[in-house]
Amino acid sequence: MLVADAGAVVVHTNEAAGLLFPDARPGSALADAVPGWLASAHARHTATLPAQRPPAGSGTVQGPVGDRSYEAHPTPRDDGTVVWWLLDDTDHRLAREALRAERERTEFLVRSSNLLLSSLNLDRCMDVTAQMAADHLADAALVIAPAHGRELPIVSCVRGGGPSVSRAAVDPEDVPGLAEALQGFPPVPSRWLDPSAAPAWLVPDGLDTLGSIVITPLPGHGVPAGALVLLRSDGAGAFTEGEEVFARLFAARAGAAMSAARLYAEQASITDTLMRELLPPSLHQVSGVEYAGGYRPSKDHERVGGDFYDVHPAAEEGAPSLVVLGDVCGKGLEAAVMTGKIRNTLHALLPMADDHHRMLSLLNTSLLNSDNARFATMVLASAARDGNTVRLRLTSAGHPAPLILRSDGRVEEAPTKGTLVGALPEIISETARVTLAPGDTCVLYTDGISEARGGPMGGAMFGEERLRRALSQCAAMPAEAVVEHVQMLTAQWVGTGRHDDMAVVVISAPRTNHLSAVDGHTRGRFTA
Repeated sequence: MLVADAGAVVVHTNEAAGLLFPDARPGSALADAVPGWLASAHARHTATLPAQRPPAGSGTVQGPVGDRSYEAHPTPRDDGTVVWWLLDDTDHRLAREALRAERERTEFLVRSSNLLLSSLNLDRCMDVTAQMAADHLADAALVIAPAHGRELPIVSCVRGGGPSVSRAAVDPEDVPGLAEALQGFPPVPSRWLDPSAAPAWLVPDGLDTLGSIVITPLPGHGVPAGALVLLRSDGAGAFTEGEEVFARLFAARAGAAMSAARLYAEQASITDTLMRELLPPSLHQVSGVEYAGGYRPSKDHERVGGDFYDVHPAAEEGAPSLVVLGDVCGKGLEAAVMTGKIRNTLHALLPMADDHHRMLSLLNTSLLNSDNARFATMVLASAARDGNTVRLRLTSAGHPAPLILRSDGRVEEAPTKGTLVGALPEIISETARVTLAPGDTCVLYTDGISEARGGPMGGAMFGEERLRRALSQCAAMPAEAVVEHVQMLTAQWVGTGRHDDMAVVVISAPRTNHLSAVDGHTRGRFTA
């Protein structure tokens, strides 16, 4: 406790105040005995003008005394003196600062986690890691990914700037601790590193002088994701042990995000490679016969499913091409895997494509001997051009019979039927022979189209009769236009409702035939 009068003269001090302010003896000037922040506060409380005085019950001030921090609470008295009660709040202040710093660090980690996990793009994760580290943890930062060939992918950033991407053909062993960090092991403590030994490629442009370095691994999901290098300019002070620990916490989150992004990229690449083998092919004109196909999986976010089709051109001129359209039991990825097996098996059986029944029997045996219990329906179509017409042999194996659209709009059902594949020991099938005149079309489709539910009430099936009426409107249209018309009508019918996989293949006979030449010199071109 310390008492001073209106003239800023010390009137009284207790023992504790005497120890704190040795020069504060009765009669001494307050300004000569206490810190300036306390003397100034006393002057405000003893101001001659009442308007300048702090309101009653206020005026608490805070300031340092040596290496400690104190709060001073004033109590004005009627005789014009002010009693100052001093309270050591150093521990409370340190605790508040530590709590504030911890909250800021927690908010930073949460914000960085949200930014890093908001994208599964590896390049963006590296950019975000470098920029956040430079802006909040150091003056500059580098994110170094594991070597790509002989080069290290590097993203560098200086505080206040943007990330810069580069590759460097360098040896990590040139930087103490970097090789260990890239392998996922904690490197040599950064405060032991000699900044003057850092190679030039490690110091980003814009960082004039290098004072200290932190190198920490970016741990991933079982594999290292790279290394984080933090750099401070000369004069900014070395990294403390606490700062290194916090840097490792940030690196753990960044490494997890980068590892997830890298894993996603690898899985996406593998998936794309496999999907390219499973996706239906693009169809076109083969040997004068026009083909077109369309496919829509049961779920819009999936690219493949249980429906499939293929067109295998004839190995010899004049021989028939083989068209296959099928529907595997189930949907999604498991059905797609079975689809791939069936397509590969049929491809191996192409030398016997003239005998549909034999192909189906061998495929049936193959499916029965596999561990997969799924079965399939399908239809085989052998198509060969014969002058202006197309000769078809159609064989159904438990599949909806193909529809024949004549050029005058009539729709007929091909007389073929058979048992499904992969369910019974023996296959039974009947092959129909159909001739397509110019402008005629054969439509192969899966039951996902005829059984699509929707309509005004949402639960009615599209049905074969509605499909026939839709096809009758497509008389003499190109094959691709027929496919688009069927797909458009079924899409409108189901709307946003659930549906099965849908596939359709159209085989059309040529509509016109003529030879054309230019100036009598150009080679003749057959148009169909």
